[in-house]
Amino acid sequence: MQKILTIVGARPQFVKAAALSRRFKKYGLEEVLVHTGQHFDENMAEILYL
Repeated sequence: MQKILTIVGARPQFVKAAALSRRFKKYGLEEVLVHTGQHFDENMAEILYL
């Protein structure tokens, strides 16, 4: 299985990455998401990272 590495750092990148993640899943690609911590917000983290 092919793996895709997605690196995101700020909120707008998460929105864009979400669309790609859905497409990757549709085609059976495994994705590894790396968050750089740029503009980290504790409250947002609780919502996004379950």
